Amino acid sequence: ISLKYWVMHKYFLSGLFVLISVGVFAQSKITWDDLADVEFKPEYNEKYDVHFLMPTFGKGIKSYNGKNIEITGYFHDISGTGEVFLISSNPMATCFFCGGSGPESIIEVEFNSVPSFKTDQVVTVSGVLKLNREDVDHCNYILKGASGVLVN
Repeated sequence: ISLKYWVMHKYFLSGLFVLISVGVFAQSKITWDDLADVEFKPEYNEKYDVHFLMPTFGKGIKSYNGKNIEITGYFHDISGTGEVFLISSNPMATCFFCGGSGPESIIEVEFNSVPSFKTDQVVTVSGVLKLNREDVDHCNYILKGASGVLVN
């Protein structure tokens, strides 16, 4: 094999590795408007013998399902014990549970390790987005394998 061929082959493989790495680790920055691509209709839930508002996700938000995404919002430890975390488009006083915003304004976050954030701090989190239509014990949007950084 000639030296010229070996050098070209080496650069080709290096470039290919970079492109694959970027594709595998790429994440999309989404907004709260992206999460509003959903409609809710009441459906009866046999387990709880009550009607829940169940989501029908739009085409746009469906394109992010299973993908690594990044979003900025307000941090909430809703369990008070460091077990259940949410990111919201609103601070606690006006979040979905407290102030009447819709379920599209929160994301349940499963962090890789328990964060040291405090409620209402603005954070940017990233992880794999899961759209949840069936399990009423969890939010409609779940971020798995998440990590975050403090914005303020």
